[in-house]
Amino acid sequence: MAAPSVPRLTLSAAVRQLAQADFSALAQRFGDAGFIVTEPAPGIITLAASDLAVRPSVLVSVGVHGDETGPIEMLAQVLDRLAPSGLAVDLMVCVGNLDAIAQGKRFIDADLNRMFRAERGVLASTAEAARADAMIAATGAFFAGAQGQRWHLDLHTAIRPSVYPTFAVVPELIADGPKGQLVHWLGQAGIGAIIMNPQSAGTYSYHTAEHHGAAASTVELGRVGTLGANDLSLFADVDAALDGLLRGLPAATAVTPHVFKVAQEIVKYSDAFTMSFGRETENFTALDAGAVIATDGDVIWRVGEQPERVVFPNPDVRVGLRAGLMVVRTA
Repeated sequence: MAAPSVPRLTLSAAVRQLAQADFSALAQRFGDAGFIVTEPAPGIITLAASDLAVRPSVLVSVGVHGDETGPIEMLAQVLDRLAPSGLAVDLMVCVGNLDAIAQGKRFIDADLNRMFRAERGVLASTAEAARADAMIAATGAFFAGAQGQRWHLDLHTAIRPSVYPTFAVVPELIADGPKGQLVHWLGQAGIGAIIMNPQSAGTYSYHTAEHHGAAASTVELGRVGTLGANDLSLFADVDAALDGLLRGLPAATAVTPHVFKVAQEIVKYSDAFTMSFGRETENFTALDAGAVIATDGDVIWRVGEQPERVVFPNPDVRVGLRAGLMVVRTA
């Protein structure tokens, strides 16, 4: 019996071009309007005004994980309707793991969002390490001359369901003023929870906060989906908030997200690592005080003296990498 046919998804031109890192139409539109347009590496474009006015510098990245396609579709819509006369910031767009997007995979050799660190060990020769180097160089050049506030929104979708369908991870080291503006923007975008993260796990957003003083965040917007099959109505709030940021519109009233801090970072030390709950466990699932979180040979990870919630539990990460965060609510 013949295999059932799989319906082909129809992508809009804007989505197809962004997913393939084809910036030709965008570059033409803004170049014709007098903007300084550069493409420092495949999948990266910068749009800067040619005048000397001080403007915010905004980096928006998508596709750092190749199977997280909803933000690609949403950003394509935002860029497609953005006229040069409406852009009030200097903008860098970065489409992260181009090869993984093309193959519909999370990554090729290793997780790109763990490569923004000096020490990569056995991963130093991977495709993602080389891609991270190109992204780091382009990011440094973009922020080098920035005089206004620096922003970085790294847009993702989560592998598993979540008590909070949208949430964000914000580096604690961001200065209070920019951090407050970022939190307000996240509220505008409908983000339900924020995790204040005290240390880097090699993520792109922590890199830009630490090395470039950016108000940066990893923003999780729902679930992983196939390119062209995402329900973009679920991205309406972040679409509107991002559109307003790029146009320099006054900050709208925002709902204040719940704020959490990291209580523990769970690290996988060996292949003996196992977690005490199933793979279906939702992000922000609460565990009782003293409960076993994971075991790794003689190492036993337990909840502290108050209940904690688990975020990003993943026993399948490589040895030496973070296998989950345990958080507690502070506001």
